[in-house]
Amino acid sequence: MTAYRYLIIGGGMTGHAAAAAIRELDRDGAIGILSAEADRPYVRPLLSKGLWLGKAEDTVWMPEVAGVDLRLGCRAVSIDTKAREVVDEKGGVHKYEKLLLATGGDPRRLPYGGDRVVYYRTIRDYKRVRAVNGNSVVVIGGGFIGSELAAALTANGKQVTMVFPEDAIGARVYPAELAKSITRYFEEKGVRVLANDTVAGIEERGEKTVVKTGKRHELVADAVVAGLGILPNTAIAEAAGIRCENGVEVDEWLRTSAPSVWAAGDVARFPTKALGRMRVEHEDAALTQGRIAGRNMAGGDERVTQLPFFYSDIFEIGYEAVGRLDARLETVATWKTPFREGIVYYLEGDRVRGVLLLGIFGQVDAARRLIEGEPVRREALADAIRP
Repeated sequence: MTAYRYLIIGGGMTGHAAAAAIRELDRDGAIGILSAEADRPYVRPLLSKGLWLGKAEDTVWMPEVAGVDLRLGCRAVSIDTKAREVVDEKGGVHKYEKLLLATGGDPRRLPYGGDRVVYYRTIRDYKRVRAVNGNSVVVIGGGFIGSELAAALTANGKQVTMVFPEDAIGARVYPAELAKSITRYFEEKGVRVLANDTVAGIEERGEKTVVKTGKRHELVADAVVAGLGILPNTAIAEAAGIRCENGVEVDEWLRTSAPSVWAAGDVARFPTKALGRMRVEHEDAALTQGRIAGRNMAGGDERVTQLPFFYSDIFEIGYEAVGRLDARLETVATWKTPFREGIVYYLEGDRVRGVLLLGIFGQVDAARRLIEGEPVRREALADAIRP
């Protein structure tokens, strides 16, 4: 049995940020991290961005936090909130005074293909794809991760085919004309795009993998990579009686419904003033919430008050965004260069609910103020944010 003042379940960016924040306020308290991964904490966004664009692999690792007992390959399986104990899959018992759930999420999976499909999530997934012999890659999924991966692989000389059921790349997020323009841009870069199609089967053919689609395409590939999003890893919290709904429910201080238990990052569903409850699967939320949770565990009194932002880079297109980017909302765009540089506002009635800053940087705080501010007239949006 081990005992800690602070115990963190999850060895990703959120858990690391929490441990570092705890240590700022408590230099001596015992900190333990139970990580199901075999690798120490790393910067996850680099896996689909920087590492494919020339960054050295050793830049991915996050700095060590003094005095942390990091247990790699140690998966927590149950929590007893009354006894304040966590049990791992090998039967080890870990006592805590304060507990953080930074369990993240697990990739959505297809019902076929088994290990022939790389569900791109970890640094080991990156190394596996990087080591592939051959040039042909099928990327399943046309959303955030799928589009970044397709662009990165193409930039590295791979022949990429994308398969997804939507009308265009990013169709759930971008307004229709922007999504179509980005899809054409990918095709100009050499990506074969099979939109409005599904994966009907995956089978092994020697060293190759064959993807069969609903429209009867047969794609022979050296690698198949899936970016289908994640499901929040709430099972351990639910079994412990902690309130969950599309994530672990937390308050402004990131406290859960259980005493002395916090949650942060991909798994946490937190309140916002402007947009109600949200769960955000991006770097800013992971780092900011990890820090807030850690400081609060160590006696601080900090609230989540800022909407997280996120960003992406696909070929030469880059953007920052904040709020709800939902293509089902009404959108108003102001373009400097159509579909390459401009601002897209996502509206619900007379309220701005999200802002996409395409090719425009340094305006995230202005976008936050707009979302959190007063109702706006559509004609005023042309001057709402001045780059």
